[in-house]
Parts: sequence; C-alpha cells; structure tokens
Amino acid sequence: MRVVIAEDSVLLREGLTRLLTDRGHEVVAGVGDAEALIKAIRALADEGALPDVVVADVRMPPTHTDEGVRAAIRLRQDHPGLGVLVLSQYVEEQYATELLAGSSRGIGYLLKDRVAEVREFVDAVVRVASGGTALDPEVVAQLLGRSRKQDVLAGLTPREREVLVLMAEGRTNGAIARQLVVSDGAVEKHVSNIFLKLGLSPSDGDHRRVLAVLTYLNS
Repeated sequence: MRVVIAEDSVLLREGLTRLLTDRGHEVVAGVGDAEALIKAIRALADEGALPDVVVADVRMPPTHTDEGVRAAIRLRQDHPGLGVLVLSQYVEEQYATELLAGSSRGIGYLLKDRVAEVREFVDAVVRVASGGTALDPEVVAQLLGRSRKQDVLAGLTPREREVLVLMAEGRTNGAIARQLVVSDGAVEKHVSNIFLKLGLSPSDGDHRRVLAVLTYLNS
C-alpha cells in the first residue's frame, strides 16, 4: 500500500509514517499543509504513480479550519479512484457529507480521540485504500441524524438501522453478527432487507453496502 500523509504536526506525521512503514506499507510523501498535499498528488499523478490512499487532517495551515477536508474533496474530484481517509477532532458535518456523497468507494472519516488501537487505525487505512469505507460511529450517528430523508428511514426496522450503522463503519457481516450477538444468517437477511427497501438491485454489486449508507447521507 502506497500512502501520502498530510498532517501539520511534525510529531504526529512522523508517528503515522512509522506506524505504517513498520507494517510494510510505503509512505511516498508527508506534507504539512493542504497546498503541499495537492501539489504532491499532482506530481505523483504526472509520474503515473498515484498513491493508494491519502491520510489527511481536517484542520491545516494557514487558517487551521477546513483546508484539509477541502483538499480531500478536491482530490476526490480530480482522482475518483484515490482513497481518502480524513482524521479530525470533531465531526465537520457539511464537509463530511460532501466528501461521502462524491463517490461510493475509498472513503474514511475517523475522529482522532476515538481511535483506540493502532491495529484499528492501520486496518482502516488498508480498507480505504482497497476501496472500502471506514467511518467512526459518531460520524455516522451525526450524519444520519442530519439526513432529511425520513421517508426512507421510516421504512427500516430498528434492527435494520443498527445493521446499517455498523455497515457504515465498514464492518463485515460476521463482525456485525458478533456485535449484535446474532447469527450470520440473521445479519444477511437484515442486509438483504435494507438493500430491498432502498431499491438497490443486485446489479449494483458490492457497492450496495456503501450506496445504502450514502442514500441516507445525501440530502
């Protein structure tokens, strides 16, 4: 996995680099502001060496407000196949929704203070690089609550909503079953019902899991 890290804190940037390289991944660039991030990705793309994933802080110089996430949105527009994992200290609802609504693959949004284990973080980076999703439960909760599509939400049972939230976190059916203490078959049935109620046909393939979540996030 080839990674670009955008984080203005030198200690955190070096720490993330060490975490990933120690596990066999290649950090091809580390930058400290959004403009440098965009330039780095542009240069790599020109060389035909676009990375698998970008890990970017939301708040970066010069104003330390939303430069990082704005850069992430721009990069997704320019390079739809590029995985983007955003790290933040809080949920920036407007930009999180815009980022997630742009594409159904390779998106992550984690809250720094809620990443409890190194393995959990690295797994999230790998999942996003592979085209999956990695969303903190708090991000999911806030964005689902912000959605105005109550008519669609009303069609789901409470258990189906629980399953959908866990799907949004990037969990497999097996992991969902363990979390809810139910059988794998029960989870598969709930997932099938969710797809049916949201009008997602089998032709949508594996993307149905992400499309199910995006149906709620888009408003």
